Amino acid sequence: MKTVTQKLTASIIGCGLITFSSLTQAASTPAPLTGLPSQTELAAWTQHINKMAKKERDPLLASLLFDQFEVSNETDNPISWEMNAWIGTDWHKLYFNSEGKQVNGKGESENQLLYSRPIAPFWDLQAGLEVDLNEESKQNSWAAIGIQGLAPYFFETTAYLIANDQNVGFKLDAEYEALFTQRLILTPQFKLNAYSADQTQYGIGSGLSSTELGLRLRYEISRKFAPYIGIKWSKAYGKTADLITTGGGEAENSSAVAGIRFWF
Repeated sequence: MKTVTQKLTASIIGCGLITFSSLTQAASTPAPLTGLPSQTELAAWTQHINKMAKKERDPLLASLLFDQFEVSNETDNPISWEMNAWIGTDWHKLYFNSEGKQVNGKGESENQLLYSRPIAPFWDLQAGLEVDLNEESKQNSWAAIGIQGLAPYFFETTAYLIANDQNVGFKLDAEYEALFTQRLILTPQFKLNAYSADQTQYGIGSGLSSTELGLRLRYEISRKFAPYIGIKWSKAYGKTADLITTGGGEAENSSAVAGIRFWF
C-alpha cells in the first residue's frame, strides 16, 4: 500500500509539473517531464518553480523620467533639465540622476550614479558617486549618500550629503503636487545647497550657497506626456554670490519657463 501511495503521489506531482512545464518557456527550463519523474527531475523542477515565483514577486524593471525639460526667458534663453533613470527590482535599484542647464553651447550639470534600497515605507537609502561639470568643463567629484522618499503631507523629498577631500556639501530638493483635476497639476518646488568650504574654481562658496523656488503648472495630455508653464526664482548667498557677480552673472534671478514633462 505504501508503495502504491508513493507512486500515486509521484504521478500527481509529475502531472502537475508536466502542465507547468508546458506553460513555461524560459531558457533555463529543465527538460520536459514525460512520465513518472525521478528525484533529480523533481528537485530540478522545484528549484525552477521557486526561481520563477521569485521573479514574479520582484521583477526587473526600468524607467526614464524627464521631470523638467524647459526653456526660460533669461538672457539667451537657456535650456534646463532635471531627469532620473533607474533599473532594478523593488529592493535593489541603480539610479542615474542629472540636472543642469545649457546656453550658447556651454553648460553645467550635476550627475549622480546611485545604488538605492528601501529602508522604510516610502523611503529609500541611496549611495554612490556625483560628478559636477561647470561651464569650463571642470569636473568636481563627490561621494554621495542620502535619502529619497515621500515626506509627511506628500512632499517628494531628496536629501544628500556629498563629500570629497576638499569639501562637504548638503543638497535638499522637495516638491508637492496639487491636483486641480486629474490632468491639471500644480507643482511647487524648493531647492537648497550648502557647503563647508570654498572651492572658487567651481564657483562654490562656504555656508548657504543657493536656494531656488519654482512653480509649474502642467496639463497631462497622457500620463506619460505633459506640457507645462511656470516661474522660478533663484538666489545665491555669501561667497557663492560674490563669485557669480565677479564673473558677470546675477546673484538673484527670476524667470518664466515653458517645457515638457515625459516618462516611459
